[in-house]
Amino acid sequence: MSVWLVTGASRGLGAEITRAALERGHRVIATARDAAAVLEAYPQQPDGLLAVQADVTEPAQLADAVAAGLARFGRIDVVVNNAGYGLVGAVEETSDEAARALFDVNVFGVLNTLRATLPTLRAQRSGHVLTIGSVGGFATAPAVGVYGASKFALEGISEALHGELAPLGVRVTIVEPGGFRTDFLSGSSLRTEPATITDYTAGAGAVREALARNDGRQPGDPVKAAHAIVDVTEAAEPPLRLQLGADAVDRVEAKLDLVRRELDQWRPVALATSV
Repeated sequence: MSVWLVTGASRGLGAEITRAALERGHRVIATARDAAAVLEAYPQQPDGLLAVQADVTEPAQLADAVAAGLARFGRIDVVVNNAGYGLVGAVEETSDEAARALFDVNVFGVLNTLRATLPTLRAQRSGHVLTIGSVGGFATAPAVGVYGASKFALEGISEALHGELAPLGVRVTIVEPGGFRTDFLSGSSLRTEPATITDYTAGAGAVREALARNDGRQPGDPVKAAHAIVDVTEAAEPPLRLQLGADAVDRVEAKLDLVRRELDQWRPVALATSV
């Protein structure tokens, strides 16, 4: 039985991960900007659940959440960086304010959570950090470039963290979901910049329209995704990257094929620059 800390646990995939962990007999420190929203998501309030208010952009709140979890359960074994949201807009259309606000939650919120939790995992010489990225953090698309950039940042952080924590017995996995039937495409989790530049109608416009049409129609089952995430924490050798959904697998394979083709095509140019 492990102790989990999950950010953004009141709804969406975070709520399903929390539920799946509790069903397996684990204990969960479930954080959200509103602790009452967590309790509403789990009306039976199982003994293994501790709901704590913690905005990931507020380091003091995260420190308090960790302290409360340690006081209640004595340890933390699994950290799930789930809190985040999406942003739609062509790169040039995206305001500085919107981009900075997105990175404040999606990237700096993860860094804040790591600073709050890693001292415990390092002291234990055990644990598992799971960061909920996106297949868009491996292969992005028009209209979601800045959102994809925030998830690309998590890929880099996770790769480095994997090397830093492995000697200490702490594992790292970044999860790359495709489209899942959560509230991610709703107004509560997705912010949209105005389409102000007509030149981008052909490229970014099609993606905008597809996202608007697909809310609630995504191919992925979030309950199955949550159980897969719990499963990976029980694996003897968990992966650095875990794709979830057939669409995620397809996009990753297409990106790998493209990178390989271009690498082979331009190999002579690359090698010619060596001494």
